Amino acid sequence: MRIMAIDYGDARTGVAVSDAAGLLAGYTTVIRGRQAEQVADEIAKIAAERQATELVMGFPRNMDGTEGPRAELYRAFAALVEQKSGLPVQLWDERRTTIEAHQILHASGKRMKAHKKNVDAVAASLILEGYLAYKRCSN
Repeated sequence: MRIMAIDYGDARTGVAVSDAAGLLAGYTTVIRGRQAEQVADEIAKIAAERQATELVMGFPRNMDGTEGPRAELYRAFAALVEQKSGLPVQLWDERRTTIEAHQILHASGKRMKAHKKNVDAVAASLILEGYLAYKRCSN
């Protein structure tokens, strides 16, 4: 059971894929693109190449748990990814993942300018790790 996480963004979308057992985050990449169709096609391609069986996508929520202003855009994108990949997309609360990703990169000694290249992949890994922990606890 390989799970793929998506951190969807305006210009860059982070992707993280678990190991075959669905226990650890492994492969990460960043898709650069602003066109939803093109990004969804690339996600579907990676999902097929990496043999993902489940997709989880970060979903914007406000700190009080209500849906953020971009919620509808993310729902529409998740539906497009489902259509392109043939896999259902689980929406996952992504509060603080980008902030935590920046903190991780900063702690590793990366300069702020270098964060831009990697922050989306790190955020996708955090989404994936949170989802994997949830699945372990719920089974």
